Amino acid sequence: MTTRVLIVDDHPMVAEGIRSLLESYDDLEIVGTLGNGQDAVDQAATLAPDVILMDLNMPGLSGLNATEMILEKQPQTRVVILSMHDSPEYISTALSHGARGYILKDVPTEEIHTAIETVMAGGEYLCTGAKGSLQPKISDGRETLTSREQTILLELAQGQSNKDVANTLNISVRTVETHRKNIKRKLGISSTAGLTRYALEHGVLQGTGI
Repeated sequence: MTTRVLIVDDHPMVAEGIRSLLESYDDLEIVGTLGNGQDAVDQAATLAPDVILMDLNMPGLSGLNATEMILEKQPQTRVVILSMHDSPEYISTALSHGARGYILKDVPTEEIHTAIETVMAGGEYLCTGAKGSLQPKISDGRETLTSREQTILLELAQGQSNKDVANTLNISVRTVETHRKNIKRKLGISSTAGLTRYALEHGVLQGTGI
């Protein structure tokens, strides 16, 4: 079975270099190369990739935000982050945004192919030496919220309903509900009042006039 791969990187030479290397594999079909995160979000449904190799740092919409937005609409897509950064913070943040893999741009082509095979089989693939970053970053005994979860927490703490938040962020009510459940699980909070109290105590509502 052929795996459809989309490459997203703002450096054309990098994107085309990876494309030319991966095209030598009979089990891969490269459906395109794009230069920024917004194009990836706009064209993901049309190109229908099984795997997206996503650059982490791009002008405009970052690879992390693009990953989150794509997975909200095409949750079956596997995203593997391409990066020059090997710090645990970058890796754990990428995984918390929904990426299924994280590899460095200078790894051998065989490792990129292995990463694609691994995520297609339902697993996660981390570059060599990154295994210790598999667990989400812990702060005060709690898992760190993603940027999207922090945004939704702010809206909820201001008394917005799931529908209001969905309209504000242009996402589905079901997506808001999923984020809300994840926020409560990560923070160990069961009620909306508890979320508001947490937001107040941790400065989330600072500058909002509340």
